[in-house]
Amino acid sequence: MKMLLTLTFPIFLIDQITKWAVLATITTDEYVPVIPGVFNLVQVHNTGAAFGMLKDNNVFFIGLASIALVVLAIMARRGCFMDKPTRVGAALLTSGVLGNLTDRLIHGYVVDFLDVILPWYGHWPAFNIADAAICTAAGLFLLSGFIGGESMNKA
Repeated sequence: MKMLLTLTFPIFLIDQITKWAVLATITTDEYVPVIPGVFNLVQVHNTGAAFGMLKDNNVFFIGLASIALVVLAIMARRGCFMDKPTRVGAALLTSGVLGNLTDRLIHGYVVDFLDVILPWYGHWPAFNIADAAICTAAGLFLLSGFIGGESMNKA
């Protein structure tokens, strides 16, 4: 419950506030350079999954996100997130799923706005705070699985 209050809700709120700010200030055909040639703010409407895959499947992703939240709640209730990395991961995953689900329900698409330009790749697909939280959660779950949660909990 502590992670829910200290991590999940603040990240969810930051995600939603930044998306509303982007919707209010940036048009869909505009790039706002933050670090020229490296990082821009944009407004992209994503009806698919990561990297725009499975485009125009908003209803499917609303259902998937809803199921994911129920599964996360059941796992938390059963004590599956015992060490610190998995508790933080669960809190981040919950905030990310809630943030993108909220977008899909309110707008009919996910608002992506962070545009990173990698020298060896070019424009990385636009993403948002919720996406970053989900990816960080996945990394924490993997790390915990490889290293072992108990040894990480002591660090």
